[in-house]
Amino acid sequence: MPNSSKTDRSHIKRHSERAHYDKESIYKIIDEAFICHVSFALDDQPFVIPTIHARSDDQILLHGSKGSRLLQVVKSGAPLSICVTHMDGLVLARSAMHSSMNYRSVVLFGTGEEITDNPKKLEAMEIFFEHLIPGRWRDVRHPNQKELDMTAVVAVDIEEASAKIRTGQPIDDEEDSSLPIWAGVVPFRLAAGEPEEEPGLNEGITLPDYLL
Repeated sequence: MPNSSKTDRSHIKRHSERAHYDKESIYKIIDEAFICHVSFALDDQPFVIPTIHARSDDQILLHGSKGSRLLQVVKSGAPLSICVTHMDGLVLARSAMHSSMNYRSVVLFGTGEEITDNPKKLEAMEIFFEHLIPGRWRDVRHPNQKELDMTAVVAVDIEEASAKIRTGQPIDDEEDSSLPIWAGVVPFRLAAGEPEEEPGLNEGITLPDYLL
C-alpha cells in the first residue's frame, strides 16, 4: 500500500478531520484487531463475512476451508473491501444528537490470491497464531499435509485504505452546557479473562507464560 494512497473510494468525506491515510495509523488498527469483516459481491448479491485475519507487510491474510465461499471469491481475484473496527467508549452528551462513540476503524480495498506453496502456507499459519497468541506456535502440533490440503490460505493486497478515529469528550451545543444532565465518556476495552483449563488436560501441564 503506498503511504497516504487515496482515491474517491477511500476518501473520507464525513468528519474528514478524523481521517488518517498513513500506514502507521492504519496498520496499528488492523494489527490490534482479531476479527475483520470482508465484503464482496457474488452474482449481484452482496455479502459481509466476519473472519479471523492477520497482516503480513502490505497484505491481509485469511484462511479457512477449501470450500469456503469467501475464499473462493478471494481466489478469483474479485475486488474486496475489508473493515476493522474497535469500539473504545460511549460518548454521552447532554443531547441525543451529540451522543456518540469513541472508535478506531479502517476500511481497505484490494484483491487477493491463494497461497499454494506449502512452506508459505505454514508461514502464514504461524503468522495467524502469533497474531492471536504470541508464543503459541512453538507449542502446538503443526498442520500435517492432509490438514494443509483441506485449508485454503489467501493473501489480499492492500491497494488503498483509510482510517477514521474519534477520541475525546462529547461536544454539546453551548446552549445545552447548563442542562442538569451528566455528560462524559464511558471507556470500553477488550480484556482477557482467566484461562480455563480443559477438563481432560494431563496432569503436570502448567499454564504457559504467554497466557499469564
